[in-house]
Amino acid sequence: MSTGAQAQIGNIDLVKQLNGAAVYRLIDQQGPISRIQIAELSQLAPASVTKITRQLLERGLIKEVDQQASTGGRRAISIVSETRNFHTVAIRLGRHDATITLYDMSGRSLGEEHYPLPERTQETLEVALFAAITSFIENYQRKIRELIAISVILPGLVDPQRGMVKYMPHISVSNWKLVEKLQKKFSVTSFVGHDIRSLALAEHYFGATRDCADSILVRLHRGTGAGIIVNGQIFLGSNGNVGEIGHIQIDPLGERCHCGNFGCLETVAANAAIENRVRHLLTQGYPSKMTLEDCSIHAICKAANKGDLLANEVLENVGRYLGKAVAIAINLFNPQKVVIAGEITEAEKVLLPAIQSCINTQVLKDFRKNLPVVTSELNHRSAIGAFALAKRAMLNGVLLQRLLES
Repeated sequence: MSTGAQAQIGNIDLVKQLNGAAVYRLIDQQGPISRIQIAELSQLAPASVTKITRQLLERGLIKEVDQQASTGGRRAISIVSETRNFHTVAIRLGRHDATITLYDMSGRSLGEEHYPLPERTQETLEVALFAAITSFIENYQRKIRELIAISVILPGLVDPQRGMVKYMPHISVSNWKLVEKLQKKFSVTSFVGHDIRSLALAEHYFGATRDCADSILVRLHRGTGAGIIVNGQIFLGSNGNVGEIGHIQIDPLGERCHCGNFGCLETVAANAAIENRVRHLLTQGYPSKMTLEDCSIHAICKAANKGDLLANEVLENVGRYLGKAVAIAINLFNPQKVVIAGEITEAEKVLLPAIQSCINTQVLKDFRKNLPVVTSELNHRSAIGAFALAKRAMLNGVLLQRLLES
């Protein structure tokens, strides 16, 4: 076959994928919806809409529901997406463990397990992770109607296009072809993504940023990272990695960061840094209801909520530093909403005003007008970000097309 002919077939396939996705997206996000409404909104010919909905119906991906009242003439049949029969195994791979959850296509969790993964090499981690996935699938066999995707999110540097893990913070990896290996082992379409970027996408689909196209999510946990959503898509840059807000220098005279620089945001606004700060001040004799025995982030937030002066001061300080970095990000990206995630949000009444006061003084006036700063609606330690990658592949047609062809 000539190159031109191949390109033409490639183009036809892409058009098929995009048209199918446009129809499915409208049904999934706006259903119940009639074929006439789909044709109007997608600007596809009614015959094309009829053909695509027929394929989706035959595959069980959509279903017809009660008819809508008509404005005259025949009543129009409405369609909704069918989410109960298609399942995704979503995995959040942490530094020492994995959270594995079974989701249906509406994002409903049907079960979750935690597996310790203390392995320290790429090879042993892969073996242990695949064993955990195998065990999980066996345990939930009765709940799985059709497994359509396996999706993994993790900290580090990921090349989502090539399905490859390039760097992880705690073990040495060398171009780990995770997607290829998952697909070979489990014979299911697989995805890999960065944990915080994927959480930002999940927030857009199911959480606090459902109502806007452009947003920034900042998560404080072991480190500090951000996920940027532009026009409803994860902003990734050409090599798949952006949003390292934790390495904005906020204090040139600050502590040395593991990245080699001094005074990165992460040296102040991360769980361990906050806990160490409280410990240090307690040993200096500052009065507080907190004790050296329990300086967990949870205990600090609890104390702050009860008005403990030391806890309040530490968290306000974190909020100001965080606000400084967030203000820079707002001036760069002009989002419609900023979301803060992580354990620290338990003390949102102390944290958010401190962030807000920085935004008020450091952000361009037009950019800060009507800009809500809110806390995440999702559990940042769940595997919902991994599920979001499978959901995206349904909505953009990549996974949808595979299901229609299988």
